Amino acid sequence: MRDIVDQCMEGMEDKVLRLEEGKPGPEAVREALDTLGISHLKLASAQLTALLDMFADGISPVNEGLVTSLLRVCEAHRKFLLTLAGVLDQPRAAIVAPAPAPTPEAAPESASAPVSATAPELTQEHKPAVSSAATEADELEHLKHAPLEDAEKQVEQAGQGAKQSITSIRVPTERLDSLIELVGKLMVTFAVLSQSGTRGATLSASTLAELDTVITGLQTQVDAIRLVPLRQIFLPMNRLVQSLAQKMQKKVRFTITGDELPLDKTIVECLNEPLVHLLRNALDHGLEAPEERAQAGKDETGSVNLTAWRKGDTAFVEVSDDGRGINAARVRAKAEERGLIEPGVELSEEETIQFILASGFSTAEKVTDVSGRGVGMDAVANAVRTTLGGDILIANRPTGGSTFTLSIPLSRSVNEGIVDALVCRVGPETLILPSRDVLEIFAPRQSDIVALPDGGETVSVRGQIYHLLRLCRHLELSETESSIENGLIVTVRMGNASAALLVDEVLRQQQVVVTGFTVPVQEIFGLPILGFGMMGESDALVLDIEKLLASLAPPADAR
Repeated sequence: MRDIVDQCMEGMEDKVLRLEEGKPGPEAVREALDTLGISHLKLASAQLTALLDMFADGISPVNEGLVTSLLRVCEAHRKFLLTLAGVLDQPRAAIVAPAPAPTPEAAPESASAPVSATAPELTQEHKPAVSSAATEADELEHLKHAPLEDAEKQVEQAGQGAKQSITSIRVPTERLDSLIELVGKLMVTFAVLSQSGTRGATLSASTLAELDTVITGLQTQVDAIRLVPLRQIFLPMNRLVQSLAQKMQKKVRFTITGDELPLDKTIVECLNEPLVHLLRNALDHGLEAPEERAQAGKDETGSVNLTAWRKGDTAFVEVSDDGRGINAARVRAKAEERGLIEPGVELSEEETIQFILASGFSTAEKVTDVSGRGVGMDAVANAVRTTLGGDILIANRPTGGSTFTLSIPLSRSVNEGIVDALVCRVGPETLILPSRDVLEIFAPRQSDIVALPDGGETVSVRGQIYHLLRLCRHLELSETESSIENGLIVTVRMGNASAALLVDEVLRQQQVVVTGFTVPVQEIFGLPILGFGMMGESDALVLDIEKLLASLAPPADAR
């Protein structure tokens, strides 16, 4: 029931938020008022009715205060419906009905009666509205005598609305997971048939090709079902921004662009928390107070923009503001104080301000309940780079303000089931590397290897130096190749970390189905694996590239 109420409220809030886009006409205002039911209010005061009519007719301009008030009406509708459904988290106490007004004859007795200390205070809101009740009675009387033709017209209009085609459906997550599992089993069956050799001679090549086409189409449809628009997390951000702006006593103009962009549901869910942190920082650190903006010759109302777009196989989400920007000198001083950078090292402004992504880094002069605790930006970087496999870029705008751009690859997480993989042989074992983390495969020479004093090794691949990790030794497997020139190097990257993995042989590239273990094998044995990869007749372990790269990083106290 809660989901149904939230779904209905999204449409109402969307119509209210569209009033902030440009200069809305009277039609858009009337549509919003009709949706909220405000245009049907029966007010006893003619002056209040005139105010509503002026607003609906476009005479009273739409401003931020009116939009905020309409959003509060939406929230009141939500609480009312949740209360009716009995699922309100914190229902308010019922209002005690006021005692009837004493008659003049009973006034002396009531004056001498003791007053209870817990009796509710009678306010203006608790007084009965006689004129309003009379108006409602007249309305009911009118409905009783309404002509039959009007009722038939209402039924006909309702029928026409019900005949409209359904453009979207809600699919339970359990059903999606079951569908993905079925697709994975079908793909494994195809792999068994295609690898069976002479045993599958009875199956013609055309049959296998047709089966491959069906599997590919089914997987494409499954991926499409998982797509949800960013609107689901972008719309609630408006309430967050308006609430924080009122709390900080700042004026803000919040615009959303690209909220119709569909992304995988796991990406959309992981984006919610980073965007909350970025918007809070934009309001607290970015935008100045109205007085400060006026002294600087700026509009007292600041601008915060949330924009999303797609380019190729990468989605971009940007949070920008027209505030004071990021003080690079202050960031550098704080970085030197924490030992993140040596004094005298030359860095560009863009390189300097990236230090705010470091763990516990904060330039706030005082700690508030909004920011200044040194947590937030490092959580954003961790969510984007580790969870989503993307990156974040921070820059100051030439006209003032700053931009935070999140770049997210659209390939689904490797833990989601079906992934493209590189099948390799390492010693006597077969291992699987997720293709999304692989940069290239390189045939090394002994001259490309450089030994380090601490026992580590580096390798030069096309002029770039990578830390060399011999998987046989790292996983404590028996080596079958004595010379490095008999193996292959697979360069991998996740976020800003990269390395070169030495394998004995690259067998093939194919899709595999990743499943988890029923017991925490990774924790028991300390293995850098994601799970079990099924690829047909033979199965293998899937390497966790993130954990491998983390094992190569120096400890925090050594930096």
